[in-house]
Amino acid sequence: MSIYEEVEIEDLDYDPASQTYTYPCPCGDKFSISLEALWDGEDVATCPSCTLRIEIIYDEEDLPPLREDGDDEGSEGGEGGGVTEKEEEEEEGGEEKKEEEDIDEGLAKIAGKSLAVR
Repeated sequence: MSIYEEVEIEDLDYDPASQTYTYPCPCGDKFSISLEALWDGEDVATCPSCTLRIEIIYDEEDLPPLREDGDDEGSEGGEGGGVTEKEEEEEEGGEEKKEEEDIDEGLAKIAGKSLAVR
C-alpha cells in the first residue's frame, strides 16, 4: 500500500490517557497510532474509515515514556514520571489544611488577646 503523506510527530495530537497519537484524515476521521507501536518501531498510522495511511517521522528519544498497564491514567508514565492528578489533589488538600491550621492558630491568638484585655 502507498503512503498518503509523511507527517512529523510534532504535528500529531497526543492523548496521554490512551497513549495514542492522532492526525486528521481528509475523509473526516483520524489516523491513529499507539505510543507502544511507535516504541516498537512502527511508523505508519492508518485511518479506520478509509484506505489512507500516513508515515510518521520521529526519533525514539523524543517519544514520551511508555506507561505500564498498572500505572494511573493521569501519570506521565515511565521512571520518574509526572505527578498524577490524585497526587496533585492530595498536595493541594495538604496545603489547604495547613492554611486552615494557620488561620485557626491566628484566631486562637487573637481570641486569647481579646480575653486578656477584657
